[in-house]
Amino acid sequence: MQANNFVKKLGKEHEEGIEFCKASDANLIRLLGQAVMNGKWFLVENVGTELDPSLDPILNQQIIKEGAGYTIRIGEKNVEYNRSFKFFMTTTLPNPHYSPETCVKVTLLNFAITPEGLEE
Repeated sequence: MQANNFVKKLGKEHEEGIEFCKASDANLIRLLGQAVMNGKWFLVENVGTELDPSLDPILNQQIIKEGAGYTIRIGEKNVEYNRSFKFFMTTTLPNPHYSPETCVKVTLLNFAITPEGLEE
């Protein structure tokens, strides 16, 4: 919850804005493609320990140079890649464990820091 609020607040300050949806949303790939083209920030909420394989091009930053611009494969089609695009994922799992393959694709931040934890 804390991470969602933090990212949403930052995204609202971004020139193009932020889009967000749940990991289980059937429109995830369509919304992600629109965000990539429009240079919006995109937040996927409630991600589990297994990630949708269709997110791999984003996570691996598989950007292709085409002429003067860039494209990336989202789902079944290539879409224009806007350099202002940023991608975020959050989970509600208290102590998630991701595979090493996933860990090398993302930067993990723990928003569950407590004052006691900082003192240790």
